[in-house]
Amino acid sequence: MSKFERCVIATRESPLAMWQALHVQALLRERYPDAQVDLLGMTTRGDQILDRTLSKVGGKGLFVKELETAMQAREADLAVHSLKDVPMVLPEGFELVAVSKREDPRDAFVSPKYASLDELPAGARVGTASLRRELMLRINYPHLEVLPVRGNVGTRLKKLDAGEYDALVMASAGLKRLGLADRIREIIPVEKSLPSPGQGALGVEIRAGDDVMHEAMQFLNDEETRACCLAERAVSRAFGGSCQVPLAAYAIVENGELWLRALVGNHHTGECVRAEARGPLSDPEGLAITVVDSLRAQGAEAILQAVLSL
Repeated sequence: MSKFERCVIATRESPLAMWQALHVQALLRERYPDAQVDLLGMTTRGDQILDRTLSKVGGKGLFVKELETAMQAREADLAVHSLKDVPMVLPEGFELVAVSKREDPRDAFVSPKYASLDELPAGARVGTASLRRELMLRINYPHLEVLPVRGNVGTRLKKLDAGEYDALVMASAGLKRLGLADRIREIIPVEKSLPSPGQGALGVEIRAGDDVMHEAMQFLNDEETRACCLAERAVSRAFGGSCQVPLAAYAIVENGELWLRALVGNHHTGECVRAEARGPLSDPEGLAITVVDSLRAQGAEAILQAVLSL
């Protein structure tokens, strides 16, 4: 019999973050109908700093620090994150307890004028908040002008509609979750734009040692998604695990085993190295070591050192 009776979910107040928290709240209420499940909305530093790229102001951890502070102060019991925003190494005292079933992990092309990336003329302005997506554009579409864009999904779309950009490259998952799938003109295949670690999955974070929450959240885990994301995050962690590093890692389950693909590169020049491997579902981090070793053998460290020195 579960001892779970009440919890408070800390969440950012952006529309997408609220959707994610409400989604988990609904799942918890369905699973534990007698429990009280409340939300604590918060604004993070990542939401406040919009005039600079994340890679220049402290990285994706800016989206989770305030939520962790609320958990530490016992104002909240758990936090729901887009897994791609969760630092690869959690601070001491916290635990990633669940990874939910993945939404579409692929990137989306959004434009009011053009139907696909291939239609964009030379010099077209494409906005992205991600060094990984910038690298993808540099590799495949060097004739385009890639510009940074910050803000939540709605803010970025308003900037696009106001004519600041000809197109945006965004996460399909966020658009679909917010009911904005009709804005997607093209789903970019993973062969052209490999997703970031954890893209499309939700992660649930709790205080380490909270046995009641640990047990109560286990039903949220999707074992295949968790294994895939463990492999992807292990690749990122090996190379510093920050959004200052243009890195992609994406795993799927195929024929009962994990297939992990990864890429690191220089988003200024388009130089990149790729690796892939297959292995048992039971050893995602061992598979990641194989892929990391291959990337390193191809000169990944030197490429990333050049990026970080700029």
